[in-house]
Amino acid sequence: MEEAVVIKSLAALAQPLRLQVFRALVVVGDAGLTPGAIQEALGVAPATLSFHLKELVNAGLVTQERASRNLIYRAHYAHMNAVLGYLTENCCQGAACTTTPPCGC
Repeated sequence: MEEAVVIKSLAALAQPLRLQVFRALVVVGDAGLTPGAIQEALGVAPATLSFHLKELVNAGLVTQERASRNLIYRAHYAHMNAVLGYLTENCCQGAACTTTPPCGC
């Protein structure tokens, strides 16, 4: 994954409402959500939500699919996993990673 793509994805998530939207889409899984359901759950104005969904789609974090008269938004797990993989690909100085913090906390 290219660094520019990672930066764009992280920048998209660096806004509170977009992070909330992305997390809501992760929770529902492959079923996805319509904009109306997202609006209802998060209490956000339609125009505001539309702007933020567009940013998440442009960053590759969310997909959009038309189902009849509705748009369905879903978290794009493969993209998010690639971003996480990029961030952790050289962790632990090449040694096997452990789940225990080095400080023993």
